[in-house]
Amino acid sequence: MPHLRWAAGLLAAALLPGLAAGRTSRAPDALILKAEAFIDALAGGDFESAARDFDAVMRGVSGPDKLAAFWKDLPSRLGSFRRRTASRRDTLGAYAIVLVTCEFEKTALDVRVVFDKEGRITGFQLVPVRPPAVDRPPDYAPRDRFEEIALTVGEGPWALPATLTRPVGGGSFPALVLVHGSGPNDRDETIGPNKPFRDLAWGLAARGIAVLRYEKRTRAHGPKIAADAKAAFFTVKEETIDDAAAAVGLLRRTPGIDPGRIFVLGHSLGGMLLPRIASAVRDLEPAGFIILAGATRPLPETMIRQIQYLSALDGSVSEAEQKTLNDLKAQAAAIQGLRESDRGSAARWLNAPAAYWLDLKGYDPAAAARAIEQPLLVLQGGRDYQVTVEDFENWKKALVGRPNVSFQIYPACNHLFIEGRGLPTPDEYLSVQGNVARAVVEDIATFILRIGPTGRKRP
Repeated sequence: MPHLRWAAGLLAAALLPGLAAGRTSRAPDALILKAEAFIDALAGGDFESAARDFDAVMRGVSGPDKLAAFWKDLPSRLGSFRRRTASRRDTLGAYAIVLVTCEFEKTALDVRVVFDKEGRITGFQLVPVRPPAVDRPPDYAPRDRFEEIALTVGEGPWALPATLTRPVGGGSFPALVLVHGSGPNDRDETIGPNKPFRDLAWGLAARGIAVLRYEKRTRAHGPKIAADAKAAFFTVKEETIDDAAAAVGLLRRTPGIDPGRIFVLGHSLGGMLLPRIASAVRDLEPAGFIILAGATRPLPETMIRQIQYLSALDGSVSEAEQKTLNDLKAQAAAIQGLRESDRGSAARWLNAPAAYWLDLKGYDPAAAARAIEQPLLVLQGGRDYQVTVEDFENWKKALVGRPNVSFQIYPACNHLFIEGRGLPTPDEYLSVQGNVARAVVEDIATFILRIGPTGRKRP
């Protein structure tokens, strides 16, 4: 059914560079009005109007006829539709989500309507009504132990707003740069009500470590990147690596930071790229590196595997889900066939230009990590279906026997290193607020605090 398609689209967005991403140009309530109009059209039996704002894929798999069959089947299970009540917005990557609470005769449910960056409906789903999640800062990070100051990473047209979280009091503190996963992430790496980078920054600063986090370039400058004539040559260097290197350089110049004890942590795509980041910052003499759920396999392959997982959660693969999978596989095959002569093409595959994929072609993150001389810590969540334990094992195989490399897996943690139970789903990110596990914060702190300048263990 089409109401399952949104999950595949959202998780795909979490693994894409999002060149054209950015804040929607519409007023904050425009999509709420559009979602409410969608519900009103369904309730009024005007299924042609209800499907008017569907994107091309949704129109193909869930046109007016299928919408009518779907809506007319609901009374047998939920009772007759009575009214819609409250509406609210949420976001995930480049997607906007509107939840419209609807009262039926037997129950109340939220209709979760998902919009792409153009304001088109790319999926919808009926979900249990849940109150908006309340942000709960981690209890392992007392606010009186750290302070935050505004900084800027980089300069000129690509400058990025940043936050330095540092322990209170004087001293020369070790410091950590946080490098985002895929998608146009903010400095907290916000996903639904969860803020894993905020949790890490506060938790580590409360333990004596300064942390620098910043808006990702595709978040801060998404529209500018999309309009730039050079966007066809956009690669992970511009998306991630250059800014990570600029952040390390900024910390070396920041008062109160020990320039010989600067570390870099990469999450998801940031972890996958960490060997390349390590090479880019070699002259800045970083003290060590940390990989959180770093992918080791090609991104298109990882995306296909994720969506296969999501499609199988209900025990069957719908027509919409199969079409999404087929589209992904076709684009992955096209990416595999790209040649150097395609570099500079204005075409897009999985929302990125040929140059992006050619830059990653043949890149083996685990093998590249062998060139890292500094201490390295590799962490993995056991319940992570986006970057799996198989990736973790690939890191271990490539780095076996290295005395300055440590590995740790957290069985209950998901991709955000938040603990949970059962099979993980997108709802775990969007509807449940949690914090990065205390053990993860403490293990990172232990790793950093025992390393001396330029990667030497402290006595």
